[in-house]
Amino acid sequence: MPARPADAAMFHALHNDLLILPNAWDAASARVTQDIGAKAIATSSAAVAWSQGYADGHHFPPARLVTVIEDIARVVSVPITCDAEGGYSDDPKQAAGNVRALIGAGAVGINLEDGREPHELHLKKIEAIRTVAEREGVNLFINARTDVVLKQLVPAEQVVEETLRRAAGIKAAGASGLFVPGIFEAAQIAAIVQGAGLPVNIMARPGVPKLAELKAIGVKRLSAATSIYTAAMNTVIAASQAFLETADSDALWSKRGTPPDYNKLFG
Repeated sequence: MPARPADAAMFHALHNDLLILPNAWDAASARVTQDIGAKAIATSSAAVAWSQGYADGHHFPPARLVTVIEDIARVVSVPITCDAEGGYSDDPKQAAGNVRALIGAGAVGINLEDGREPHELHLKKIEAIRTVAEREGVNLFINARTDVVLKQLVPAEQVVEETLRRAAGIKAAGASGLFVPGIFEAAQIAAIVQGAGLPVNIMARPGVPKLAELKAIGVKRLSAATSIYTAAMNTVIAASQAFLETADSDALWSKRGTPPDYNKLFG
């Protein structure tokens, strides 16, 4: 189902408050996340790749990601934003083409990261993607991610200055939001929120301020990133290991909790 302009407008509006996103990786995780109250569905590029037996990174086949977004769009009714790495290409035109396919699959938002690539290349990709999205008639929420903190691209004392320098270019290129994964100190977050001129997204990690403080600072988006996936896989590992060791059917059954009726969800 192609992305709908109304869903894009809804997704933009969700950033008027603090939007909490427990990232999904497939149709099932997306649907149960919606059913427990998520206002939008976000994917994690790493979780999607791992769930399909690939390492995280630029080399994941974008056609597989398109299929994941199509599957999610088939079972949810809330807006979908897709972690698109760096567009899966170093060529801005090809990156824009890859994002066009994601829009066609149902995504109304993307994350687009710079990683260690030149800042100017990141800006060219944003510009190309914005142009393509406009041609598709969708006000795509381009959440431009900078890895200044996550990949320690500058000394610690230069983090805020460099992030805001990049934010200015990102905004001018046509991005809708700024994603700064890895940052957790309240004072640094506040300085970036005040200076970015865009809704700021941070990533859940130890040390991140609690909900009330994040709202007071003005953060507009909090992403779980890979944490939901790794929590789920930790349960898989523990339950499987215990069953292999003991073959205890009662103990295994007790770990089921009260699952939803999956056939009803997807029938």
